[in-house]
Amino acid sequence: MSDENNKMKRGLKNRHMQMIALGTSIGTGLFYGSAPTIKLVGPGIILSYALAGIFIFCIMRMVGEMSVKEPVSGSFVYFANKYLGTFAGYLAGWNYWFLYLLVCFAELSAIAIYVNYWFPDIPHWITVLVCIVVVTTVNLINVKTFGEAEFWASFIKILAICCMIVFGFYLIFTTMGPFPDNFSNLWNNGGFFPNGAWGFAQSLAVVMFSFGGVELIGIAAGEAENPEKTLPRAINEVLLRILIFYIGTMVVLMTLAPWDEVGLNASPFVQIFSNIGIPAAANILNFVVIVAALSVYNSSLYSTSRILHNLAQNGNAPKMFASLSRRGIPMIGILVSTAISLLLVILTYILPEKVFMYLLSTVVAALVITWTTIAITHMKFRMKFIQENRLDELHFKAFLFPYINYFCFIFLAAIVVIMFFMEDMRISLGALVVWVAFIYITYKLRAKV
Repeated sequence: MSDENNKMKRGLKNRHMQMIALGTSIGTGLFYGSAPTIKLVGPGIILSYALAGIFIFCIMRMVGEMSVKEPVSGSFVYFANKYLGTFAGYLAGWNYWFLYLLVCFAELSAIAIYVNYWFPDIPHWITVLVCIVVVTTVNLINVKTFGEAEFWASFIKILAICCMIVFGFYLIFTTMGPFPDNFSNLWNNGGFFPNGAWGFAQSLAVVMFSFGGVELIGIAAGEAENPEKTLPRAINEVLLRILIFYIGTMVVLMTLAPWDEVGLNASPFVQIFSNIGIPAAANILNFVVIVAALSVYNSSLYSTSRILHNLAQNGNAPKMFASLSRRGIPMIGILVSTAISLLLVILTYILPEKVFMYLLSTVVAALVITWTTIAITHMKFRMKFIQENRLDELHFKAFLFPYINYFCFIFLAAIVVIMFFMEDMRISLGALVVWVAFIYITYKLRAKV
Protein backbone atom coordinates (compact mmCIF):
# COMPACT_ATOMS: atom_id res chain seq x y z
CA MET A 1 0.00 0.00 0.00
CA SER A 2 1.09 3.55 -0.73
CA ASP A 3 -0.11 6.65 1.04
CA GLU A 4 1.17 9.12 -1.53
CA ASN A 5 -0.07 12.22 0.29
CA ASN A 6 -3.05 10.06 1.28
CA LYS A 7 -4.99 11.50 -1.65
CA MET A 8 -7.16 9.84 -4.21
CA LYS A 9 -6.63 10.29 -7.94
CA ARG A 10 -8.83 12.77 -9.78
CA GLY A 11 -9.79 10.34 -12.52
CA LEU A 12 -13.48 11.17 -12.95
CA LYS A 13 -14.09 13.38 -15.99
CA ASN A 14 -17.05 15.64 -16.68
CA ARG A 15 -18.94 12.92 -18.58
CA HIS A 16 -18.40 10.54 -15.65
CA MET A 17 -19.77 13.06 -13.15
CA GLN A 18 -22.80 13.76 -15.34
CA MET A 19 -23.65 10.08 -15.57
CA ILE A 20 -22.98 9.40 -11.88
CA ALA A 21 -25.41 12.19 -10.96
CA LEU A 22 -28.02 10.69 -13.27
CA GLY A 23 -27.27 7.01 -12.84
CA THR A 24 -27.47 6.95 -9.06
CA SER A 25 -31.05 8.23 -9.15
CA ILE A 26 -32.17 5.56 -11.64
CA GLY A 27 -32.07 2.06 -10.26
CA THR A 28 -34.12 -0.51 -8.43
CA GLY A 29 -36.23 2.19 -6.77
CA LEU A 30 -37.68 3.14 -10.15
CA PHE A 31 -37.60 -0.18 -11.97
CA TYR A 32 -38.80 -2.48 -9.19
CA GLY A 33 -39.51 -0.41 -6.07
CA SER A 34 -42.23 1.52 -7.91
CA ALA A 35 -44.45 -1.59 -7.82
CA PRO A 36 -45.26 -1.49 -4.07
CA THR A 37 -45.67 2.28 -4.33
CA ILE A 38 -48.24 1.90 -7.10
CA LYS A 39 -50.17 -0.50 -4.87
CA LEU A 40 -50.35 2.21 -2.19
CA VAL A 41 -51.27 5.26 -4.25
CA GLY A 42 -52.31 4.17 -7.75
CA PRO A 43 -51.86 6.75 -10.54
CA GLY A 44 -51.15 9.35 -7.83
CA ILE A 45 -47.59 7.99 -7.84
CA ILE A 46 -46.93 10.65 -10.47
CA LEU A 47 -47.49 13.38 -7.85
CA SER A 48 -45.54 11.38 -5.24
CA TYR A 49 -42.42 11.41 -7.40
CA ALA A 50 -42.90 15.09 -8.22
CA LEU A 51 -43.07 16.17 -4.55
CA ALA A 52 -40.19 13.89 -3.52
CA GLY A 53 -38.22 15.20 -6.50
CA ILE A 54 -38.53 18.80 -5.28
CA PHE A 55 -37.26 17.75 -1.86
CA ILE A 56 -34.27 15.85 -3.23
CA PHE A 57 -33.33 18.76 -5.48
CA CYS A 58 -33.15 20.96 -2.37
CA ILE A 59 -30.84 18.42 -0.72
CA MET A 60 -28.68 18.26 -3.84
CA ARG A 61 -28.25 22.04 -3.89
CA MET A 62 -27.09 21.94 -0.25
CA VAL A 63 -24.56 19.19 -0.97
CA GLY A 64 -23.45 21.09 -4.07
CA GLU A 65 -22.89 24.37 -2.24
CA MET A 66 -20.58 22.73 0.28
CA SER A 67 -18.81 20.41 -2.18
CA VAL A 68 -18.07 23.11 -4.76
CA LYS A 69 -16.51 25.26 -2.06
CA GLU A 70 -14.43 22.37 -0.74
CA PRO A 71 -14.40 19.32 -3.07
CA VAL A 72 -13.22 16.48 -0.84
CA SER A 73 -13.87 12.76 -0.86
CA GLY A 74 -16.39 12.11 1.88
CA SER A 75 -18.60 15.11 1.12
CA PHE A 76 -21.23 15.78 3.79
CA VAL A 77 -19.58 13.37 6.24
CA TYR A 78 -16.48 15.57 6.14
CA PHE A 79 -18.63 18.70 6.53
CA ALA A 80 -20.67 17.23 9.41
CA ASN A 81 -17.43 16.50 11.23
CA LYS A 82 -16.14 20.01 10.52
CA TYR A 83 -19.25 22.10 11.21
CA LEU A 84 -21.34 20.02 13.65
CA GLY A 85 -18.69 18.24 15.67
CA THR A 86 -16.97 14.89 15.89
CA PHE A 87 -20.02 12.88 16.93
CA ALA A 88 -22.05 14.26 14.01
CA GLY A 89 -19.28 13.24 11.63
CA TYR A 90 -19.01 9.85 13.30
CA LEU A 91 -22.77 9.26 13.12
CA ALA A 92 -23.10 10.55 9.56
CA GLY A 93 -20.19 8.46 8.33
CA TRP A 94 -21.08 5.15 9.91
CA ASN A 95 -24.79 5.58 9.17
CA TYR A 96 -24.00 6.31 5.53
CA TRP A 97 -21.72 3.30 5.31
CA PHE A 98 -24.48 1.15 6.83
CA LEU A 99 -27.03 2.72 4.50
CA TYR A 100 -25.03 1.87 1.40
CA LEU A 101 -24.43 -1.67 2.57
CA LEU A 102 -28.22 -1.98 2.73
CA VAL A 103 -28.49 -0.46 -0.75
CA CYS A 104 -25.96 -3.04 -1.97
CA PHE A 105 -28.15 -5.74 -0.46
CA ALA A 106 -31.34 -4.32 -1.99
CA GLU A 107 -29.90 -3.98 -5.48
CA LEU A 108 -28.41 -7.47 -5.41
CA SER A 109 -31.63 -9.05 -4.18
CA ALA A 110 -33.55 -7.25 -6.95
CA ILE A 111 -31.08 -8.48 -9.60
CA ALA A 112 -31.77 -12.04 -8.46
CA ILE A 113 -35.49 -11.44 -9.03
CA TYR A 114 -34.86 -10.00 -12.51
CA VAL A 115 -32.67 -12.94 -13.53
CA ASN A 116 -35.46 -15.31 -12.49
CA TYR A 117 -37.67 -13.70 -15.15
CA TRP A 118 -35.51 -15.54 -17.71
CA PHE A 119 -34.12 -18.37 -15.60
CA PRO A 120 -36.65 -19.22 -12.87
CA ASP A 121 -34.63 -22.22 -11.66
CA ILE A 122 -31.46 -20.29 -10.75
CA PRO A 123 -31.31 -19.78 -6.96
CA HIS A 124 -31.11 -16.14 -5.87
CA TRP A 125 -27.92 -16.67 -3.89
CA ILE A 126 -25.96 -17.81 -6.95
CA THR A 127 -26.90 -14.65 -8.88
CA VAL A 128 -25.93 -12.50 -5.91
CA LEU A 129 -22.53 -14.19 -5.57
CA VAL A 130 -21.64 -13.73 -9.25
CA CYS A 131 -22.59 -10.04 -9.17
CA ILE A 132 -20.48 -9.42 -6.06
CA VAL A 133 -17.37 -10.92 -7.69
CA VAL A 134 -17.77 -8.95 -10.95
CA VAL A 135 -18.49 -5.52 -9.40
CA THR A 136 -15.77 -5.87 -6.77
CA THR A 137 -13.25 -6.55 -9.51
CA VAL A 138 -14.30 -3.39 -11.37
CA ASN A 139 -13.89 -1.27 -8.23
CA LEU A 140 -10.46 -2.69 -7.42
CA ILE A 141 -8.82 -1.68 -10.71
CA ASN A 142 -8.89 2.15 -10.50
CA VAL A 143 -11.38 5.01 -10.23
CA LYS A 144 -11.35 5.58 -14.00
CA THR A 145 -12.53 2.00 -14.53
CA PHE A 146 -15.34 2.58 -12.06
CA GLY A 147 -16.22 5.83 -13.88
CA GLU A 148 -16.28 4.13 -17.27
CA ALA A 149 -18.42 1.25 -16.00
CA GLU A 150 -20.86 3.70 -14.43
CA PHE A 151 -20.88 5.89 -17.54
CA TRP A 152 -21.90 3.08 -19.87
CA ALA A 153 -24.34 1.48 -17.44
CA SER A 154 -26.05 4.85 -16.95
CA PHE A 155 -26.02 5.47 -20.70
CA ILE A 156 -27.88 2.19 -21.24
CA LYS A 157 -30.43 3.09 -18.56
CA ILE A 158 -31.04 6.55 -19.94
CA LEU A 159 -31.33 5.40 -23.54
CA ALA A 160 -33.75 2.63 -22.56
CA ILE A 161 -35.97 4.94 -20.50
CA CYS A 162 -36.09 7.55 -23.27
CA CYS A 163 -37.02 4.86 -25.82
CA MET A 164 -39.61 3.40 -23.44
CA ILE A 165 -41.24 6.79 -22.88
CA VAL A 166 -41.34 7.55 -26.60
CA PHE A 167 -42.60 4.04 -27.47
CA GLY A 168 -45.11 4.17 -24.62
CA PHE A 169 -46.61 7.44 -25.82
CA TYR A 170 -46.71 6.04 -29.35
CA LEU A 171 -48.85 3.14 -28.09
CA ILE A 172 -51.01 5.49 -26.02
CA PHE A 173 -51.82 7.81 -28.95
CA THR A 174 -52.15 5.14 -31.66
CA THR A 175 -53.71 2.04 -30.10
CA MET A 176 -55.66 3.23 -27.06
CA GLY A 177 -58.30 5.40 -28.69
CA PRO A 178 -58.74 9.19 -28.98
CA PHE A 179 -58.02 11.71 -26.25
CA PRO A 180 -59.01 11.73 -23.39
CA ASP A 181 -60.05 8.06 -23.38
CA ASN A 182 -56.47 6.97 -24.14
CA PHE A 183 -55.47 8.33 -20.73
CA SER A 184 -58.52 6.96 -18.91
CA ASN A 185 -56.48 4.51 -16.82
CA LEU A 186 -55.25 7.55 -14.89
CA TRP A 187 -58.70 8.19 -13.39
CA ASN A 188 -60.59 4.91 -13.81
CA ASN A 189 -60.42 2.10 -11.23
CA GLY A 190 -61.04 4.28 -8.21
CA GLY A 191 -59.70 7.63 -9.40
CA PHE A 192 -56.28 9.30 -9.41
CA PHE A 193 -55.93 8.62 -5.66
CA PRO A 194 -57.84 5.33 -5.23
CA ASN A 195 -56.59 4.87 -1.65
CA GLY A 196 -57.14 8.48 -0.60
CA ALA A 197 -54.83 10.90 1.19
CA TRP A 198 -53.37 8.22 3.47
CA GLY A 199 -52.38 6.12 0.46
CA PHE A 200 -50.60 9.16 -0.98
CA ALA A 201 -48.85 9.83 2.34
CA GLN A 202 -47.66 6.22 2.60
CA SER A 203 -46.35 6.31 -0.95
CA LEU A 204 -44.01 9.18 -0.06
CA ALA A 205 -42.22 6.98 2.49
CA VAL A 206 -41.61 4.28 -0.11
CA VAL A 207 -40.76 6.70 -2.93
CA MET A 208 -37.85 8.11 -0.93
CA PHE A 209 -35.98 4.85 -1.52
CA SER A 210 -35.84 5.70 -5.23
CA PHE A 211 -33.84 8.86 -4.56
CA GLY A 212 -31.29 7.37 -2.20
CA GLY A 213 -27.92 7.82 -3.83
CA VAL A 214 -28.22 11.19 -5.54
CA GLU A 215 -25.94 12.67 -2.89
CA LEU A 216 -23.22 10.30 -4.13
CA ILE A 217 -22.07 13.03 -6.50
CA GLY A 218 -20.77 14.89 -3.44
CA ILE A 219 -18.87 11.80 -2.35
CA ALA A 220 -17.26 11.63 -5.79
CA ALA A 221 -16.21 15.31 -5.69
CA GLY A 222 -12.79 14.43 -4.28
CA GLU A 223 -12.00 12.38 -7.38
CA ALA A 224 -13.52 14.71 -9.98
CA GLU A 225 -11.53 16.72 -12.48
CA ASN A 226 -12.40 20.44 -12.28
CA PRO A 227 -15.20 19.97 -9.68
CA GLU A 228 -15.99 23.72 -9.62
CA LYS A 229 -17.51 23.37 -13.09
CA THR A 230 -18.64 19.74 -13.27
CA LEU A 231 -20.52 19.60 -9.96
CA PRO A 232 -22.89 22.57 -10.49
CA ARG A 233 -23.75 21.42 -14.00
CA ALA A 234 -24.52 17.89 -12.86
CA ILE A 235 -26.60 18.99 -9.87
CA ASN A 236 -28.62 21.59 -11.75
CA GLU A 237 -29.78 18.96 -14.21
CA VAL A 238 -31.06 16.59 -11.52
CA LEU A 239 -34.54 18.17 -11.28
CA LEU A 240 -35.04 18.07 -15.04
CA ARG A 241 -33.97 14.44 -15.11
CA ILE A 242 -36.36 13.57 -12.32
CA LEU A 243 -39.23 15.21 -14.20
CA ILE A 244 -38.39 13.37 -17.41
CA PHE A 245 -37.39 9.94 -16.16
CA TYR A 246 -39.52 9.42 -13.06
CA ILE A 247 -42.66 11.37 -13.86
CA GLY A 248 -42.51 10.57 -17.59
CA THR A 249 -42.19 6.84 -17.00
CA MET A 250 -44.95 6.82 -14.38
CA VAL A 251 -47.34 8.61 -16.75
CA VAL A 252 -46.61 5.97 -19.39
CA LEU A 253 -46.94 3.01 -17.01
CA MET A 254 -50.13 4.25 -15.36
CA THR A 255 -51.70 4.93 -18.75
CA LEU A 256 -50.78 1.66 -20.45
CA ALA A 257 -52.39 -0.55 -17.80
CA PRO A 258 -54.79 -0.24 -14.86
CA TRP A 259 -52.80 0.48 -11.69
CA ASP A 260 -54.26 -2.51 -9.84
CA GLU A 261 -52.86 -4.96 -12.41
CA VAL A 262 -49.24 -4.12 -11.62
CA GLY A 263 -47.83 -6.92 -9.45
CA LEU A 264 -44.57 -7.71 -7.69
CA ASN A 265 -43.48 -10.75 -9.70
CA ALA A 266 -41.22 -8.70 -11.99
CA SER A 267 -40.37 -5.10 -12.78
CA PRO A 268 -43.57 -3.15 -13.60
CA PHE A 269 -41.87 -2.09 -16.85
CA VAL A 270 -41.25 -5.67 -17.93
CA GLN A 271 -44.66 -6.88 -16.80
CA ILE A 272 -46.68 -4.21 -18.61
CA PHE A 273 -44.89 -4.56 -21.95
CA SER A 274 -45.17 -8.33 -21.66
CA ASN A 275 -48.90 -8.12 -20.89
CA ILE A 276 -49.65 -5.98 -23.94
CA GLY A 277 -48.04 -8.56 -26.20
CA ILE A 278 -44.57 -7.15 -26.82
CA PRO A 279 -42.23 -9.84 -25.44
CA ALA A 280 -39.18 -8.40 -27.24
CA ALA A 281 -39.62 -5.08 -25.44
CA ALA A 282 -40.13 -6.94 -22.16
CA ASN A 283 -36.89 -8.90 -22.61
CA ILE A 284 -34.92 -5.79 -23.53
CA LEU A 285 -36.28 -3.95 -20.50
CA ASN A 286 -35.41 -6.88 -18.24
CA PHE A 287 -31.82 -6.61 -19.45
CA VAL A 288 -31.90 -2.87 -18.78
CA VAL A 289 -33.23 -3.23 -15.24
CA ILE A 290 -30.46 -5.74 -14.48
CA VAL A 291 -27.88 -3.26 -15.78
CA ALA A 292 -29.54 -0.50 -13.73
CA ALA A 293 -29.37 -2.49 -10.51
CA LEU A 294 -25.76 -3.52 -11.20
CA SER A 295 -24.94 0.14 -11.79
CA VAL A 296 -26.35 1.22 -8.44
CA TYR A 297 -24.59 -1.66 -6.69
CA ASN A 298 -21.38 -0.55 -8.38
CA SER A 299 -21.88 3.02 -7.10
CA SER A 300 -22.85 1.79 -3.64
CA LEU A 301 -19.69 -0.29 -3.25
CA TYR A 302 -17.67 2.72 -4.43
CA SER A 303 -19.42 4.91 -1.86
CA THR A 304 -18.94 2.57 1.12
CA SER A 305 -15.20 2.34 0.52
CA ARG A 306 -14.81 6.14 0.25
CA ILE A 307 -16.82 6.70 3.42
CA LEU A 308 -14.62 4.24 5.32
CA HIS A 309 -11.56 6.08 3.99
CA ASN A 310 -12.94 9.43 5.18
CA LEU A 311 -13.86 8.01 8.59
CA ALA A 312 -10.35 6.64 9.01
CA GLN A 313 -8.78 9.97 8.03
CA ASN A 314 -10.81 11.66 10.79
CA GLY A 315 -9.87 9.02 13.34
CA ASN A 316 -13.36 7.51 13.37
CA ALA A 317 -12.41 4.14 11.87
CA PRO A 318 -9.34 1.86 12.03
CA LYS A 319 -6.30 3.43 10.35
CA MET A 320 -6.03 0.60 7.84
CA PHE A 321 -9.03 2.07 5.97
CA ALA A 322 -7.12 5.32 5.34
CA SER A 323 -4.44 3.58 3.26
CA LEU A 324 -4.60 3.68 -0.52
CA SER A 325 -3.25 1.36 -3.17
CA ARG A 326 -0.69 2.61 -5.70
CA ARG A 327 -3.61 3.44 -7.99
CA GLY A 328 -5.25 5.63 -5.34
CA ILE A 329 -7.93 3.06 -4.46
CA PRO A 330 -9.08 2.40 -0.84
CA MET A 331 -8.69 -1.32 -1.44
CA ILE A 332 -9.23 -2.48 2.15
CA GLY A 333 -12.53 -0.58 2.37
CA ILE A 334 -13.73 -2.19 -0.86
CA LEU A 335 -12.80 -5.69 0.28
CA VAL A 336 -14.37 -5.29 3.74
CA SER A 337 -17.62 -3.92 2.29
CA THR A 338 -17.64 -6.78 -0.21
CA ALA A 339 -17.07 -9.34 2.54
CA ILE A 340 -20.07 -8.00 4.47
CA SER A 341 -22.13 -8.00 1.27
CA LEU A 342 -21.60 -11.74 1.17
CA LEU A 343 -24.02 -11.96 4.10
CA LEU A 344 -26.75 -11.32 1.55
CA VAL A 345 -25.88 -14.66 -0.06
CA ILE A 346 -27.05 -16.27 3.18
CA LEU A 347 -30.12 -14.01 3.53
CA THR A 348 -31.28 -14.70 -0.04
CA TYR A 349 -30.86 -18.39 0.63
CA ILE A 350 -33.04 -18.21 3.75
CA LEU A 351 -35.62 -15.55 2.74
CA PRO A 352 -35.43 -15.15 -1.06
CA GLU A 353 -38.88 -13.57 -1.48
CA LYS A 354 -38.96 -11.18 1.49
CA VAL A 355 -35.47 -9.67 1.58
CA PHE A 356 -36.12 -6.74 -0.79
CA MET A 357 -39.03 -5.13 1.07
CA TYR A 358 -37.30 -5.47 4.45
CA LEU A 359 -34.23 -3.77 3.00
CA LEU A 360 -36.26 -1.03 1.31
CA SER A 361 -37.88 0.12 4.56
CA THR A 362 -34.59 0.08 6.49
CA VAL A 363 -32.83 2.07 3.74
CA VAL A 364 -35.51 4.78 3.91
CA ALA A 365 -35.06 5.05 7.70
CA ALA A 366 -31.29 5.41 7.31
CA LEU A 367 -31.77 7.98 4.54
CA VAL A 368 -33.78 10.17 6.92
CA ILE A 369 -30.68 10.46 9.15
CA THR A 370 -28.44 11.20 6.15
CA TRP A 371 -30.66 13.91 4.68
CA THR A 372 -31.36 15.50 8.07
CA THR A 373 -27.61 15.67 8.68
CA ILE A 374 -27.09 17.34 5.31
CA ALA A 375 -29.78 19.99 6.00
CA ILE A 376 -28.43 20.80 9.47
CA THR A 377 -24.80 20.84 8.31
CA HIS A 378 -25.68 23.17 5.46
CA MET A 379 -27.31 25.62 7.87
CA LYS A 380 -24.16 25.70 10.00
CA PHE A 381 -22.00 25.98 6.87
CA ARG A 382 -23.95 28.92 5.44
CA MET A 383 -24.24 30.71 8.80
CA LYS A 384 -20.48 30.58 9.21
CA PHE A 385 -19.96 32.34 5.89
CA ILE A 386 -22.70 34.89 6.69
CA GLN A 387 -21.18 35.69 10.09
CA GLU A 388 -17.71 36.04 8.58
CA ASN A 389 -19.08 38.14 5.68
CA ARG A 390 -17.64 35.69 3.11
CA LEU A 391 -20.72 34.89 1.05
CA ASP A 392 -18.96 36.08 -2.09
CA GLU A 393 -16.71 32.99 -1.78
CA LEU A 394 -19.66 30.69 -2.42
CA HIS A 395 -19.99 30.32 -6.17
CA PHE A 396 -22.82 27.76 -6.10
CA LYS A 397 -25.53 28.46 -3.53
CA ALA A 398 -28.65 26.65 -2.38
CA PHE A 399 -31.55 29.01 -2.97
CA LEU A 400 -34.08 30.40 -0.46
CA PHE A 401 -31.86 29.89 2.59
CA PRO A 402 -32.93 29.12 5.33
CA TYR A 403 -36.49 28.33 4.17
CA ILE A 404 -35.24 25.49 1.98
CA ASN A 405 -33.76 23.89 5.11
CA TYR A 406 -36.98 24.30 7.09
CA PHE A 407 -38.94 22.71 4.24
CA CYS A 408 -36.60 19.70 4.33
CA PHE A 409 -36.93 19.35 8.13
CA ILE A 410 -40.74 19.39 7.94
CA PHE A 411 -40.79 16.96 5.02
CA LEU A 412 -38.46 14.49 6.76
CA ALA A 413 -40.38 14.74 10.04
CA ALA A 414 -43.57 13.92 8.12
CA ILE A 415 -41.87 10.88 6.55
CA VAL A 416 -40.89 9.58 10.01
CA VAL A 417 -44.46 10.02 11.32
CA ILE A 418 -45.87 8.23 8.27
CA MET A 419 -43.40 5.37 8.68
CA PHE A 420 -44.38 4.99 12.34
CA PHE A 421 -47.99 4.31 11.31
CA MET A 422 -47.01 1.80 8.61
CA GLU A 423 -46.59 -1.69 10.05
CA ASP A 424 -43.79 -2.76 7.68
CA MET A 425 -41.91 0.50 8.13
CA ARG A 426 -42.30 0.73 11.92
CA ILE A 427 -39.96 -2.21 12.41
CA SER A 428 -37.20 -0.45 10.48
CA LEU A 429 -37.60 2.69 12.61
CA GLY A 430 -37.13 0.60 15.73
CA ALA A 431 -34.07 -1.08 14.24
CA LEU A 432 -32.64 2.32 13.38
CA VAL A 433 -33.04 3.59 16.93
CA VAL A 434 -31.03 0.59 18.11
CA TRP A 435 -28.43 1.27 15.39
CA VAL A 436 -28.01 4.95 16.39
CA ALA A 437 -27.71 3.94 20.05
CA PHE A 438 -25.02 1.44 19.07
CA ILE A 439 -23.13 4.14 17.15
CA TYR A 440 -23.31 6.46 20.17
CA ILE A 441 -21.99 3.76 22.50
CA THR A 442 -19.08 2.94 20.18
CA TYR A 443 -18.31 6.66 19.86
CA LYS A 444 -18.11 7.02 23.64
CA LEU A 445 -15.98 3.91 23.98
CA ARG A 446 -13.69 5.15 21.23
CA ALA A 447 -13.29 8.49 23.03
CA LYS A 448 -12.12 6.71 26.18
CA VAL A 449 -9.49 4.66 24.39
